[in-house]
Amino acid sequence: MFYQLYELNHAMMAPWRTAADAMRLAFSNPMNPMSHTYLGRATAAGLEVFERTTRRYGKPEFGLPETMIDGQPVGVHERIVWREPFCNLIHFERALPKGRAADPKVLIVAPMSGHYATLLRGTVEALLPHSDIYITDWIDARMVPLSEGTFDLDDYIDYVIQMLHFLGPDTHVIGVCQPAVPVLAAAALMEAADDPLSPASMTLMGGPIDTRINPTAVNLLAKERPIEWFRDNVVMPVPWPQPGFMRMVYPGFLQLSGFMSMNLDRHLIAHKEFFAHLVKNDGDAAEKHRDFYDEYLAVMDLTAEFYLQTVQVVFMQHALPKGEMVHRGRRVDTSAIRKVALLTVEGENDDISGVGQTKAAQTICTNIPDHMRMHYMQPDVGHYGVFNGSRFRREIAPRIVAFQREHARHAKPVKQLIKGGKTA
Repeated sequence: MFYQLYELNHAMMAPWRTAADAMRLAFSNPMNPMSHTYLGRATAAGLEVFERTTRRYGKPEFGLPETMIDGQPVGVHERIVWREPFCNLIHFERALPKGRAADPKVLIVAPMSGHYATLLRGTVEALLPHSDIYITDWIDARMVPLSEGTFDLDDYIDYVIQMLHFLGPDTHVIGVCQPAVPVLAAAALMEAADDPLSPASMTLMGGPIDTRINPTAVNLLAKERPIEWFRDNVVMPVPWPQPGFMRMVYPGFLQLSGFMSMNLDRHLIAHKEFFAHLVKNDGDAAEKHRDFYDEYLAVMDLTAEFYLQTVQVVFMQHALPKGEMVHRGRRVDTSAIRKVALLTVEGENDDISGVGQTKAAQTICTNIPDHMRMHYMQPDVGHYGVFNGSRFRREIAPRIVAFQREHARHAKPVKQLIKGGKTA
């Protein structure tokens, strides 16, 4: 009943949020003399903090209407080009100048770990000037009716393979955080099948390839508890009247609570500083806080079968690095990867995927030639900085672009081996 109680609490708070927002507008209205006093600004600030900490945040927009190509602004249009019940594939179509050569096709596999794909807005923005970008837009499990069936880690890997087939030859794939494992598994399965549509290059960023290396608090939790504990304590049915009513899920708000508790003091300080910025009328700093938390606090549910299988296979059994991972009866053999170039990226201060966990892919992919592999560790960044922020734009993104261009295959179109997905 925990999910139902959460929803009930949210509904009960709705009138208070509405009243707080109305009072905030009144106290911040310049026609109100109180808005020009410290008491008035402090009251408005407190009311905004209350409203923002009790609301449910909806799915954000990418909000990337244009990019710069060859020094000129170019329009960008988002279009869904492939659909499945649990994922849409978004293409960022750029209005390229006539006659300009095509850029490398890049499939960004966003994490299915509680946040929406828009968490990678900075990743997309940094790569758009140089690449033809597609990104996975995972669907909130509570919005998917039970009639659409289940979705687990095996289905996730199937989706990645189907999308690579849809995009065709000479596609580069990027797995950010959690997708590093299914992306690597998909590449291994495609190579083992001698699939001509295997990716030209594979970039794995801050991913849990081998969580036995420098385990973090997230890894230790999975190690300390049996899988039954997770099934009994964090998996629950979607409440009515959501479209996914009675679907068993790992709620996004639970995952968000776990992540916030890891750095609770930092979040409390951030909200205290937000209050102070509002009182001082420091609009720029306050807006940065809103932008970050509008994204960070927007969460989605995961299907129970995907969550539990991931916890067991990736964090408990360490099946992929031990060579024991199985996908629909077939062993995932990473030594089969020979033609896919591999770039691994880590952050020095990553507290989600410890240093060395992503680099482990270089060790288990034994048959990739040395000239087709590279590892990069970015100093002075945490997990988020591996795929967002100034250091990502300045240091990491240029390396990804250069690596992909160096290892492009320029392959001719070939017949797809496996059909999947629906074109929009």
